[in-house]
Amino acid sequence: MRLWSKLSVIAATLLSVACSVTPPKDVKVVDNFQLPRYLGTWYEIARLDHSFERGLDRVTANYSLRDDGGVKVINRGYNAKKQQWQESVGKAYFIGSPQQASLKVSFFGPFYGGYNIIDLDDEYQHALIAGPSREYLWILSRTPTIDNQTRDRLIAIAKNYGFPVEQLIWVKQGKVIAGQ
Repeated sequence: MRLWSKLSVIAATLLSVACSVTPPKDVKVVDNFQLPRYLGTWYEIARLDHSFERGLDRVTANYSLRDDGGVKVINRGYNAKKQQWQESVGKAYFIGSPQQASLKVSFFGPFYGGYNIIDLDDEYQHALIAGPSREYLWILSRTPTIDNQTRDRLIAIAKNYGFPVEQLIWVKQGKVIAGQ
């Protein structure tokens, strides 16, 4: 019975991780979302720390359509310590209506995490992304830098939602070299 209990706990934990896709409580996602306008390359301006991006600079995310109706996700960043680029390829699917900017994304196996766009300007140039909890937050831009007014606006929104904005890591974009 003891082994069965341990297996049940492990299974429940894996299931909860695999199903952690909805936005954090009381965090609203963008309505009237238009995926075609969101596709393409985004630069990571800031993020909360997590192991899968630790030590990476010059981080970008590229979104394109998949044949199955989902979204292909290519995250890429430079690890200065290892002097090499690191890349992860994943897939994303809308949780509900494609007009609601709430997706589930997977980079390995059947496990999905939340990708919730909680702020997006009308021109689709700057985005604020939340994971399934307040431990995951990203500021993205179509350009490697953003102006102070936009930065302050996005930080204020995240702070109002209860994200620990004082812990944001500001990503060094540096000079992008052709072919890299």
